[in-house]
Amino acid sequence: MTRASYYKGSKRQNLSKAAIVSDRSAERNIRSAWESFVTADRPDGVKPDHVRDDILASWQRSMDLGVDAGTFGSRKITDETEVLLRRERNAHLRKAASAAFKRLEPHLSDAKSILLLADDQGVIIDAIGDESVLDEGQGIHLEIGGQWDEKVIGTNGIGTALRTGKPMYVHASEHFVEGVQAWTCAGAPIRNPFDDSVIGVVDLSGPPDIFRRHNVALVLAAAREIEIALAELQRQDRTQLLEAFLQSKYSHSDNSVLLLDREGRILFRRGVDEKTFPASDQLLVGHKLLPDPEAVSEKDLPSLLPPNVEAQGMERLILDNSYRGAALFLRSELPKMRPAGGGLSIQPRRDVTEDAIRIIGASPKMLEAIELAERAAKVNVSVLIQGETGVGKELFARLIHSRLGRADAPYVPVNCAAVSGDLIGAELFGYVDGAFTGAVRGGRAGKFEQADGGLLCLDEIGDMPIELQPYLLRALEQRAIYRMGDNTRRPVDVRLVAMTNRDLRSEIDKGTFRRDLFYRIGVVTIEVPPLRERGKDISALIEHFSAHYAAQIGRPQMAFAADTIDLLESYRWPGNVRELRNVIQRIYLVGSGPVVCIGDLPPELRDDFDEPEADSLESILSGNSGDLESIEASAIRRTILAEKGNLTRVAAVLGISRPTLYRKMRQYRIDRG
Repeated sequence: MTRASYYKGSKRQNLSKAAIVSDRSAERNIRSAWESFVTADRPDGVKPDHVRDDILASWQRSMDLGVDAGTFGSRKITDETEVLLRRERNAHLRKAASAAFKRLEPHLSDAKSILLLADDQGVIIDAIGDESVLDEGQGIHLEIGGQWDEKVIGTNGIGTALRTGKPMYVHASEHFVEGVQAWTCAGAPIRNPFDDSVIGVVDLSGPPDIFRRHNVALVLAAAREIEIALAELQRQDRTQLLEAFLQSKYSHSDNSVLLLDREGRILFRRGVDEKTFPASDQLLVGHKLLPDPEAVSEKDLPSLLPPNVEAQGMERLILDNSYRGAALFLRSELPKMRPAGGGLSIQPRRDVTEDAIRIIGASPKMLEAIELAERAAKVNVSVLIQGETGVGKELFARLIHSRLGRADAPYVPVNCAAVSGDLIGAELFGYVDGAFTGAVRGGRAGKFEQADGGLLCLDEIGDMPIELQPYLLRALEQRAIYRMGDNTRRPVDVRLVAMTNRDLRSEIDKGTFRRDLFYRIGVVTIEVPPLRERGKDISALIEHFSAHYAAQIGRPQMAFAADTIDLLESYRWPGNVRELRNVIQRIYLVGSGPVVCIGDLPPELRDDFDEPEADSLESILSGNSGDLESIEASAIRRTILAEKGNLTRVAAVLGISRPTLYRKMRQYRIDRG
């Protein structure tokens, strides 16, 4: 070993020893402060400098709540039935957490740690990890059924995270109760994607020697992963509820309607706004309106609904012989205004034209995406918009922007794919004078600063260089940026909307996109459906673009022949809405007659229409056509056609479950129409 390497090794050892001594000294100081606090006549007068403000505030709350600091452990719900009911009541939360827990479980035994899931009252409903630590935790009821709310056990990772709504680590003597001070824990709140309310906590606990401040980052990432899974489960619930409603005889009614899930929460609303209902702020998506729609009778509704809200009736909704929720029809005094073809007209801002922010569509998936965007706009969270090229992702970013509180809120778009990797950092964060060769004299503000107080839209986020992603993550977490070549912290208040046509999860697997950034930008994920999955929206879009280009060019609006409409509705539209818009524009530029016929369409559409009819089912099954996937896809298409789109019958005929049928349809891109 060289003298230099020996010197470096010795220096590292000395630094490590110094850090241990420093940590022990800090723990002694906190222990001393705790003893002074719990024994003082007036603990509110104790203000130790070395105790964090959040911990001191929690100590004070614990004292005010009458928690006994000399307790040896928490309490446990001994009634197994009550614990079982709590776990069932939080089935969605447990299901959403299962993937994150399964992914982390193999790493916990080596780390002498346990991972806990608690409900909104601080009761532990799931626990995994090192078996020896789990056994030791039973001594203080750090186990399923254990109660860890602050009012029961004082300052701790679960209860204090619930109380503050913030990630929290509590180490050793920072716990209020002496019997828990042999532990360290880090907890992060889990928020409901509907209304941003705290519905649980994920917590990492273990002996004091596992303490690391960055344990908070781990549980925060797990909480974000759980929230994304919760949003997906809720999306599935909304889809099933919408499908049940659309299959019912009430879906074509012009009444204002609220769709309620099985727990009485509003998942969807139509024709309900501040113009038609003065109490519309009490009819928001995510609000629990009724205690149990299945058990509520219509005569009970007047006493359960908000004042000035009158029900015309309520119908239970069934899908696949399973109760999915209820449709509540409301009586309004004002006429409901809806744009032709369904969808949404967005109030324009600044230099945005009305046409640029008009969303056309009334298909279930489109209405679902609009509702989710409306909800996301009400809470200050990052939004990820996913969809194929040309589906209209920016319209949803414009929708969120139009709902921001400030009338002059800036809208700043950035195409990450259009800026070179060398310059995108300067584009986003700005730079100071002399930061690099070619920099503008005096420096320049970046897009983050330009978007301060408004919305920053990052298009093609999947193309952002991997080496720049940590800086974006830091800017979002700290709500501040540093210009290139500068160490001055610049606070920014920016709502981020990211857009992509890529599968970011596969990019994570490839190592080209950071997992932690994905969870940070995807608090709410909106899936914009491709045009081929939007059914009759195609006709509405044809009518919309036809009227637009007729007015723009100054010629009478053209009519579309029935077989032309059939062709346009059956075409796959690889370019989605953008391709459809371009087709209609071309027709108005080169078409001559008042009626659009098949011959007026571009060659690629006519060629697709003129392809020979597919082989018969008999020839396919006899093995004369294609591979196994082609045979399976063709069988599904023909069965859907034979059963007139009734997917329950299709699944029965094919001998597969309905979820399997849905998966196969997505795999082969098959429409139920």
